[in-house]
Amino acid sequence: MIVARLAALKVSYDTTPEFKQVVRFLLAGGFAAFVNWALRIGLTVFMPFWLAVLLAYFLGMSIGFTLYKHFVFSRAAKPESVKRQILIFLGVNMFSATVVLGLSVGLSASFQTVLPLFMAQALAHGLAIGIGALTNYFGHKLLTFRANST
Repeated sequence: MIVARLAALKVSYDTTPEFKQVVRFLLAGGFAAFVNWALRIGLTVFMPFWLAVLLAYFLGMSIGFTLYKHFVFSRAAKPESVKRQILIFLGVNMFSATVVLGLSVGLSASFQTVLPLFMAQALAHGLAIGIGALTNYFGHKLLTFRANST
């Protein structure tokens, strides 16, 4: 049964460019998100939670740009300038950072009523990163790395 599911997944992956892109985004974004999450844990030792969330987000974002540009959206239209592409990337990520920060702080406060502080912050931040990934994918697909029209 597992072999059949893996075979079906492989066939789907081999035939659907959109599916390939989503899988690559999940892998690249998952790695960048893990770096983000792990850095936030270390930074929380030295700074307030909200500041650690923001700093870790932007460090993970720099990894994300490189991976998305070369691994996920490699068939994107060539931008008029890399500077313009980076500015759009930053705009999309500023929106996502706001989402991640708001959810992290809000969920952490809610979770602290039933969980220890460390667990509440880790869970809240992890969930917020996952939701922020959705806004990132669509923002980068439609704006930052939009496909060639030809």
